[in-house]
Parts: sequence; structure tokens; C-alpha cells
Amino acid sequence: MTAAIDRLLTLDEFLELPETQPEYEFIAGRIYQKPMPQGKHSRLQLKLCTAVNQVTEEQQIALAFSQLRCTFGTRSIVPDVAVFFWQRIPFDADGEIGNAFKIYPDWTIEILSPNQNATKVISNILHCLKHGTQLGWFIDSREKIAIAFLPSQQPVELTGQDILLMPEFINLQLTVAQIFGWLIPRQL
Repeated sequence: MTAAIDRLLTLDEFLELPETQPEYEFIAGRIYQKPMPQGKHSRLQLKLCTAVNQVTEEQQIALAFSQLRCTFGTRSIVPDVAVFFWQRIPFDADGEIGNAFKIYPDWTIEILSPNQNATKVISNILHCLKHGTQLGWFIDSREKIAIAFLPSQQPVELTGQDILLMPEFINLQLTVAQIFGWLIPRQL
């Protein structure tokens, strides 16, 4: 991520700016542009959202969102995958999903992109945990590693056949090898 504007802004000033592609995030008064997702990143993001939604949506347990702006505390961030308990999802008067998520995700997943600053990505996960998020994943496809972050605990490094930690409200079992296996699509 690189700073886009040199002067400090307020969160309200940032939220008045138009949305862009790729997205900008607001951290400590500065705006940082997320890198445009590339192939591996995009594939993992899609498959993770699909895997979560397949086991949570029908029973109205939770929903996974891709590239959703979440504004809470002093930041406005765009996790690669943000998962919310069903009862915390903002619905509008018509029962449709609202546009503004001014709440922390219950589970945040960040997938490191080439040339992305790992420190800023991890800092966003820690910010989420500070504000109530139950679990954060940091996924590095180059190193084939996942790091799970839990509130008030040491990070957990996971590789190979290690089973990924899940929030207690999701009945899903995945290994690190399985998620990186998604990078090799099956040919029919």
C-alpha cells in the first residue's frame, strides 16, 4: 500500500471521497491504496467466500463478503474477506443487505498480494481484533502459510495439513494445503 495523499484527513473527510478501484483504506489519518488483486489472490478470495457461505448462509448463521468496506474505530478498511454473524449484518427497511458496514467483522481474512506491505495488513487484522473481531487470518500464498490471530493470544502459524482455526459459529474444516490446492483448478 502506498500513501495517496500527504496531508492528514479526518475519517469523515475520507468517507466523503468517491470510492475507487482498487480501494483505498483510511489508517491513522492517511489514505492507502490496496493493490489490485492478482490471480492467486482473487482465486483464494472467491473460494474462501464460497466455502464459508455454503455452510452458513442457508441457516442464517453468517455471511462472507469480498472487498467490503468496514468502518469502525478510527479506520475504514477493506478486508479481502469479511465475515459477519447474521444478526450483526445491517439490513435495510426492505430486508436487503445494507451498503454501509460501520461495524467490525466477526472474522477477517487478509491475503497478501505481491508487493503488499505485510505490516499494514497485519495491523488491520490487529485493529479488527481490538474492536471485537473473533478471528483474523493472514494468508501468504508465496510462502504457503496461514497465520491465525485470536484476541489476547499469540498468533498461530499453520502450514501443510494443519487444520485452520475457525470461529466457533462456523462448522467448516479446512487445511492449509486445501486452501492452497484451490490454486490448481481441476480440469474436467
